[in-house]
Amino acid sequence: MPSNEQRREAAKRKLERQLERRAERARKRKQMTIAGTALGVVVVVGVVGGLIWLSNRSDDDANTTNTAADDSSLTPQTAGAMPAGLSTPLADTVSCSYPADGATASKANNPPRTDGIPTTAPDATPSISVETSQGNIGLTLDGTKSPCTVNSFVSLAQQDYFNDTTCHRMTTSPSLQVLQCGDPSGTGTGGPGYGFDNEFPTTAYSTTDPAAQEPVTYARGTVAMANTGAPGSNGSQFFLVYGDSQLPPQYTVFGTIDETGLATLDKVAAGGSTPEGDGKPNLTTDIKTVRLD
Repeated sequence: MPSNEQRREAAKRKLERQLERRAERARKRKQMTIAGTALGVVVVVGVVGGLIWLSNRSDDDANTTNTAADDSSLTPQTAGAMPAGLSTPLADTVSCSYPADGATASKANNPPRTDGIPTTAPDATPSISVETSQGNIGLTLDGTKSPCTVNSFVSLAQQDYFNDTTCHRMTTSPSLQVLQCGDPSGTGTGGPGYGFDNEFPTTAYSTTDPAAQEPVTYARGTVAMANTGAPGSNGSQFFLVYGDSQLPPQYTVFGTIDETGLATLDKVAAGGSTPEGDGKPNLTTDIKTVRLD
């Protein structure tokens, strides 16, 4: 029969084992939380970089990301405010550069003019009518901050580049609510055969400012350029923001959407996408024409 001392030692060892198991469970829970947080960062980076890049991945990869993005345990990153404007006003006219990007244009076009690009209204703020299969979308472009982007968009519109193309991507996550268009190939990888650098809001930051990589709010009603994340990778793809979205200020803002256009986008968004949350709109949205008013 065990003595009192032996019973105390056995109880002590049992308690120590229980404490060790609790500590191990706590350690594993902590690891899972860190992994979940890291996964959340990967998802954010994937979405941010994926304005074009995401469509290059396999369906399995996209489904994996969408599942992770739907994890309610992940907390969206807090976004700052979009800069109010440029710190230094632009000259009345500027020169732009549109070098060939080495890829075959998805649809034949001539590069835009490069000199004498206006930066003041009304020449720099044209109105655009986009007729789609789901309704009309009116745009007011803003070349006072992003003149080279507006110049390129207008040039492509005047060449019917966007006509008879499809909007290939819809996102419906709380932090990214956009419809992406502008690729005649409909794959998310196409472009005009040339590229150009970011403008506002990227140009509102110094190249060494860490804030240039922190999320800001791209407000509902914003029109911005998609890119691959590489310098000079703007082309023809653009996205229409129908709900406040959080992105680093590395996507050129070049206009706003009217109320009719937002109603059209809300209709398309309500139809969802395949894959759910980030994929092709279930309500096929084809651009019939893009014209200057």
